[in-house]
Amino acid sequence: MLPEYIQRSLRRITGTRQATIDTIEPGTIAVSPRRPIDRFDVGAITEVLDLATKIGAVLLDSGTSARDTQAQVEFVAGAYGIEDVDVDVTYNRIMVSARRGATLPPITTMQQVDYRSLDFTRLADIDRLIRHIRNSGITPSTAHRMVDKIVAAPHPYPHWVSTCAWGAMASGVSLLLGGGLLVAVVTFLTTVVIVAVNRRINRLGTPVFFQQVLGGFIAVVPAAVISELSDRLGVHMVPSQVIAAGIVVLLSGLPLVGSLQDAITGAPITGVARFFELLLMTAGIIAGVGTAIRVLEGVGIYLPTLTTLTRFDAVDLPIQVAGGAIASAAYAVASYAELRAAPVAFLSGAIGSAIALGVLLWAPVGPVIADGIAAVLVGLVGGLLARRALTPPQVVAVAGITPLLPGLAVYRGLYGLLSEQTLSGITWMASALGIGCALAAGVTLGEFIARTLRRPSFLREDHPHTWGSGRRRRRSGG
Repeated sequence: MLPEYIQRSLRRITGTRQATIDTIEPGTIAVSPRRPIDRFDVGAITEVLDLATKIGAVLLDSGTSARDTQAQVEFVAGAYGIEDVDVDVTYNRIMVSARRGATLPPITTMQQVDYRSLDFTRLADIDRLIRHIRNSGITPSTAHRMVDKIVAAPHPYPHWVSTCAWGAMASGVSLLLGGGLLVAVVTFLTTVVIVAVNRRINRLGTPVFFQQVLGGFIAVVPAAVISELSDRLGVHMVPSQVIAAGIVVLLSGLPLVGSLQDAITGAPITGVARFFELLLMTAGIIAGVGTAIRVLEGVGIYLPTLTTLTRFDAVDLPIQVAGGAIASAAYAVASYAELRAAPVAFLSGAIGSAIALGVLLWAPVGPVIADGIAAVLVGLVGGLLARRALTPPQVVAVAGITPLLPGLAVYRGLYGLLSEQTLSGITWMASALGIGCALAAGVTLGEFIARTLRRPSFLREDHPHTWGSGRRRRRSGG
């Protein structure tokens, strides 16, 4: 038995709230179990399966891993009395099949996921709906209406708020990279232009790859022009910090965490598909940045040579940590998360940035290991903090690692390849890939640890020292 003061601390951290995915094991429905649906009632079975696939589509669309999506689809079907189901979740499709015994054919429904969106409020609403199904046992028809309302609802605040938040995120990343006020302002304005232009061409149906190309191009031009005119203007600016922050913004919307989570947790087909999408979109950024560099060189504007690592001085550490925290909170707002998620994302970003920078300062382990360690803690702490804020852990985890995305490594690698420094360029590109994998794997490990800590023995509901003891003990899934 742990000391009482440790138990109190853990209760304050975890409380009795848990992430929805932590509470959906069989036997965890709070209301009285529903009677199984008659296997001859095709309409009732189809209605439930269609509801489950609709919910799963929103989860998959928001970047939830295939395994977590499958678990929640199975839970929704089981909550309405359909236990014997097969769920197949792939990159852009969810198929659910309910067995009806040896003499009747199974009933199957399928939902296509043809889009990807960054609306974390929608994800939080679906999270609450699953909790509502678990705790209140609402009818399938009511749940259908709620899902349709969630999917059709507009974003919680105007586009210009999200656009400014993307700019604030880029400014925070530039501070994390050691930039000053001028760099932060230029980065903000450049990013606002990127987001506004890409949003406009997205309405025309332009493929995302070309949006990434255009975004990479725009990220380079203002920084290079101002750097070229810096002597005349009497200012000093490091263009690589502006460009790297722009690359981070373009990378932040890609399914980095989801792709590695799928590969690690046993969904290789979806993991490979998501990872290929990630590589393709990153290639678009590289193409845009490379094109901009060549075009600028053609008109006589040359970017400063990159030869050394960016150094993080201890005196700048508080500003850099604040920059990482601002970037995480801004990313949450830019992705239309609920406002109460922003402080949690801020804290998660501060923790991740402080750990990554601290390890780089005081331990010669390199950025891959440093960012991996930071990501583990972000996944762990983010999972615990998300419970208190009733925010899906994915929102906190993704926001927390966003400032650590390897924008500077991608730019250094591309610059080396374009400047006849082939070995250096390949090395930096490999470093960028390693950092990305370390971030995704670290978050996955941290979330796994958070789930194993979800219900210590002294926090279980039947324990005499736990709040609400005496209620029905929930069966753990392992």
